[in-house]
Amino acid sequence: MFNLEEINRKEKEWKKDILEPYKIKHPEKLKEFHTTDGEFKVKDVYSPYDMKDIDYLEEINFPGDYPYTRGIYPTMYRGRPWTIRQYAGFGTPRETNKRYKYLLREGQNGLSIAFDLPTQLGFDSDEPRSLGEVGKVGVAVDSLKDMEEIFEDIPLDTVSTSMTINATAPVILALYVGLADKKGIPREKLRGTLQNDVLKEYIARGTYIYPPKASLRLTADIFEFCSKEAPKFNTISIGGYHIREAGSTLVQEIAFTLANATEYINAALKKGLDIDNFASRISFIMNSHNGFFEEIAKFKTFRKMWAKIMKEKFKAKKSSSLLFRTHIQTGGSTLIKEQPLNNIVRATVQAMSAALGGVQSMAISCYDEGLCIPTELAQTTAVRLQQILQNEIGITNTIDPMAGSYYVEHLTYMYEKEANKLLEEIENIGGAVAAIEKGYIQKQVNEAAYKYQKEIETGKRIIVGLNKYRSEKEESVQVMRVNSLVEKEKIENLNKLKSKRDKTKVLKSLENIREIALSDENIIYSIVDAVKNYVTIGEICAVLKEIFGEYKERTFI
Repeated sequence: MFNLEEINRKEKEWKKDILEPYKIKHPEKLKEFHTTDGEFKVKDVYSPYDMKDIDYLEEINFPGDYPYTRGIYPTMYRGRPWTIRQYAGFGTPRETNKRYKYLLREGQNGLSIAFDLPTQLGFDSDEPRSLGEVGKVGVAVDSLKDMEEIFEDIPLDTVSTSMTINATAPVILALYVGLADKKGIPREKLRGTLQNDVLKEYIARGTYIYPPKASLRLTADIFEFCSKEAPKFNTISIGGYHIREAGSTLVQEIAFTLANATEYINAALKKGLDIDNFASRISFIMNSHNGFFEEIAKFKTFRKMWAKIMKEKFKAKKSSSLLFRTHIQTGGSTLIKEQPLNNIVRATVQAMSAALGGVQSMAISCYDEGLCIPTELAQTTAVRLQQILQNEIGITNTIDPMAGSYYVEHLTYMYEKEANKLLEEIENIGGAVAAIEKGYIQKQVNEAAYKYQKEIETGKRIIVGLNKYRSEKEESVQVMRVNSLVEKEKIENLNKLKSKRDKTKVLKSLENIREIALSDENIIYSIVDAVKNYVTIGEICAVLKEIFGEYKERTFI
């Protein structure tokens, strides 16, 4: 048993008699160290005394037991390793279908769809504002016809599918459900995740369409629809990933993500849903950034805080309602085009910290993403990276091997305290939507991003290959290019579809959506009916814009 006071006394003696004299002889050792985001000073050494305020059973406990700090399942990776779910999609639906089949053959056990910008923004491929963007950063989806091609010969009832979509999430969900209905697959067998986190779009990405309150209404409708129709489908994947990619600090990533999650839950409760009927289908997508120990502590902090919020604030009764289940993507913003093979090292370390942090599924940002959409070689390397971690390194042999690290446990305790301070500030403003509308969250992220970039430009923060250890000769890697004829092909196919479909059914479907949007009824059912008549994303979103309006971005300095 530790004698904490004795340890504290001994540490002071060690500093005085051993550490300080050594530093005087070696002045180069005098520099201060901080966490990788620069927010907190890091001590020379950590001991059991730094855990003096932590009650093990109350704050850490064992895996699969409240507050789930050590993992949400009792056996964690001993029972089943994390899901390998590479993010992929580009060009036409047929090209994407080919890539998905390739990844499944290579050992990936879940799909994750990347959509192009027009699809994310609710524009069809023939919309003038889509020009030059069709199929570029993801697959172009206009209608159910495209979804049929994407999933040709892929069994929806056995493959779990994650769909990275937000503002148009209601339509994409409807397309997926409509496809299952057409294939005769019961809705209750559908497994996957809809990102459906539009609040972070106002903070970090900008692919929003409607004002925040209208977007919240659509999110709540999805919660209700899936709880009744597709109970195995995760209705939302709340994204701290994009907030971190926009430049936030680690603590901001925690606090702003949980603030958004709280707002979504409040919207669902106002709709009359029972917390225990939908909470277990809430999931998260988080970043795994460069700070190895910090990221491990971050995932422990998230699990702990989420369990407490669900139990204490929302009075959830079921243990499944308390679980912070998260997918991670390694930090895309940490990748650089200079010396691109170094990005494999960055992704490996980030993936290791996520694995040691106990995440449920993982995607690796590929080494060539600073240059292009990932090639097949880059995607295969990313899959192999995860397979090596799962099978060769020993990470999966024991549950939460980093527990008990004085440094990691101290960071976990500190991050919870600091994140709660930010959450309290947001609560005082009136919640996440109010904080977004007033620009509070955007301003915080912008300031953190500016500080980070200045540190790179001044050399205070070293990025290998960018501002230090540069090579005279740049590495040559294969680059992926989307066929320039994709846009033309997509527009031609869309025109053919529109000419063949039943125009009367299309107009009736759109009018039905308009009527439901003006009421308090759940709108998802009407959208499912519409997409089965091959009504397009652009047509549906145009009607919703008429009713809800469009959000106009404000500048916050």
